[in-house]
Amino acid sequence: MKLKFEVFDCLCEMSVFEINDIDADKNDFGTQQDESRETAEQYGCGNMRFSRRPSTPEVLSKYGITENEYDEVCDKLEAGLSFGCCGWCV
Repeated sequence: MKLKFEVFDCLCEMSVFEINDIDADKNDFGTQQDESRETAEQYGCGNMRFSRRPSTPEVLSKYGITENEYDEVCDKLEAGLSFGCCGWCV
């Protein structure tokens, strides 16, 4: 698998996300959301987390990856897009 993955300095999004030369969509792999909005500053995040979802044959086929490669992508997304609280947008 050829994976290009770079997170913007602001943490919330990726500047580059390609799998096997295909522009990738993080939503194919899971969801990213603030799991603690009530503790966040206005326009900030209380506990931003990326949570993987189970693979589907359609996603594996779309990117030409195996189940193990899917897990590898999800590991990178969880590590890169889960960062707890943040006040950058304040």
